[in-house]
Amino acid sequence: MNDINEMLEFNKIREMLKAYAMTEAARQRLENLHPFLDQARAEAAVRETTEARKVLDAFGNPPFSETEGIRKTVQEVQAGGLLTPDQLEEIRQFAVMNLRLVRYLTRCRELAAGLAGFAAGLQDLSCLQDEIERCIRGGRVDDYASKTLRGIRQKKEQLQEQIRTRLETILRSSKSYFSESFVSTRNGHFTLPVKKEYKNKVPGTVVDASSTGATFFIEPAAVSRLREEQSRLELEEENEVKVILYTLSALVEDNREAICINLEYMEELDYIFAKGKLSAGMDAREAALNTRRYVKIKNGKHPLLKSENTVPLNMEFGGKTKGVIITGPNTGGKTVALKTVGLLSVMAGCGLHIPCEEADLAMNADVFCDIGDGQSIAENLSTFSAHIKNIIRILEKTDEESLVLLDELGSGTDPAEGMGIAVAVLEELRTRGCLFVVTTHYPEVKEYGERAEGVMNARMAFDKESLKPLYRLELGESGESCAFYIARRLGMAEETLEMAWKAAYGNGGQERKALPDIIKEIDGERGQGNPDKARQNPKTRKVSRIRSREDGQKAGNQRKEDIKDKFHMGDSVMVYPQRKLGIVFAPADDKGDVGVQIQKRKLFVNYKRLQRKVAASEMYPEDYDFSIIFDTVENRKARHQMDRKYVPDMEIKYEKEEE
Repeated sequence: MNDINEMLEFNKIREMLKAYAMTEAARQRLENLHPFLDQARAEAAVRETTEARKVLDAFGNPPFSETEGIRKTVQEVQAGGLLTPDQLEEIRQFAVMNLRLVRYLTRCRELAAGLAGFAAGLQDLSCLQDEIERCIRGGRVDDYASKTLRGIRQKKEQLQEQIRTRLETILRSSKSYFSESFVSTRNGHFTLPVKKEYKNKVPGTVVDASSTGATFFIEPAAVSRLREEQSRLELEEENEVKVILYTLSALVEDNREAICINLEYMEELDYIFAKGKLSAGMDAREAALNTRRYVKIKNGKHPLLKSENTVPLNMEFGGKTKGVIITGPNTGGKTVALKTVGLLSVMAGCGLHIPCEEADLAMNADVFCDIGDGQSIAENLSTFSAHIKNIIRILEKTDEESLVLLDELGSGTDPAEGMGIAVAVLEELRTRGCLFVVTTHYPEVKEYGERAEGVMNARMAFDKESLKPLYRLELGESGESCAFYIARRLGMAEETLEMAWKAAYGNGGQERKALPDIIKEIDGERGQGNPDKARQNPKTRKVSRIRSREDGQKAGNQRKEDIKDKFHMGDSVMVYPQRKLGIVFAPADDKGDVGVQIQKRKLFVNYKRLQRKVAASEMYPEDYDFSIIFDTVENRKARHQMDRKYVPDMEIKYEKEEE
């Protein structure tokens, strides 16, 4: 569907969606958005968009933020890296955001059950959050992260106070030696500013000198020992900080699976809510999707036209009527109508809402377009050549599951020859059984639309009084010759008009075949005049690429059976993300939940979270009685008695709990 990006400007819709997304993963998915070929998946995507729109309207934007930094941090900690306080703070904020997201989704449980279900899957990171909050504050390891660190920093503070007191004493006792009456720090040393002439009067180490050489910064010998003690404490502090950071990094690693699950959930929700935000921004609606090859649009608008005065489009075709031929004056809205049909169909197929009052749109395996002049400077093609080249490509690929949109078919060449090509292309499309919408100026093409089976004419309305287009599509009507009408209204002589009419539609010095004869000849030569033969066209694909809802249900039933057969009673499994071993006591139900016993607790866990470690067939004999493992002593006794004889009022109690 390469045609849809540029010609239909679907790339602009993608950019609008990406602007609404908060995470890079969601933006990447939206960049690759394309129509579904599975009706069930497409409808599910539409429902997601609908739920997102409802929630946005009711509760505003969800609490999302960029997740790329979190992913890099998780990868780093997985590789054994030491996380910085800033990285840990980012993890803490992510955990807080998870709690807010759970609360947000819980509020919309009645409004959007599907989205609310994400809340149950989000993992609890509150313990990780609390520990990071305890240890990290203000971008550094907090004093109270450990008793050892607190003790070291208290000693450092006391030592610094001693050093400062000692230096201030020296300053007061020998004021004449110093150029300034304050203590300064140079190269990590506490120093005094000694005048050049008194350099030898103050015992100690020269650390630095002023630019003029008049002042020497000397660390007095009296504080050298104290500074060495300070260096030792700083080394101890650094080591203790590393211990705390390694401990926190290990805690993040322990929660890595839970963080990754939450990242995936958040990015999926971001993707869904981006579609909802686009719907809200366009005041769009949910469209129905069908595989009946039927298109109905009621009061639809082109999503990229912002004018409030835009005339809505009403279009309905499909079933027996496969094609629509639109005629009308230049700048009358034919191309916009064409693009609107195509773009709305593509958007709905992608699970997006569309700006309309109501719509029921066919799913398409392909959308082919020839819109615009299509000139290629690199290949030095003319406008007409570019059109023909594109149309040839379209005809090679089109089948009954395609939507074809052709603008100004046959234009750019001799009118008679262009008309002939236009009719031939339309007949080819008709016999392929595809849906198509075509715009044209040729009157012969309008006549084709009136006579050809499965084709309908339409026109863009024109105000004869004001001589202005009305931009309204009228189905079942062919456009009049506005050029002649305008010329008459503006005062052109009747004789001149009559001559022009004959030149345009009369013999013109040449014999021209009537349109029915042309159609008859094409049908006779190609054997494509009746629908049965059309279906036998070897170019027509026999296998449907679009999967209907019914096909999806059959596949879903088969998938359920496959899931039920995946885990058997007695299988040893690993449960994620907790990484706990369990034993299967019940196969998967219709929801895909498998009964797993973990440390005497019977839980139901979705099959996606399970990994089989050892099959039951490898651990137990074929006739092994699993009631020994899973049943209570009372149940085993009861079952033994019931096997021997009927016991009135005896029941076997089987309890299970939901995770």
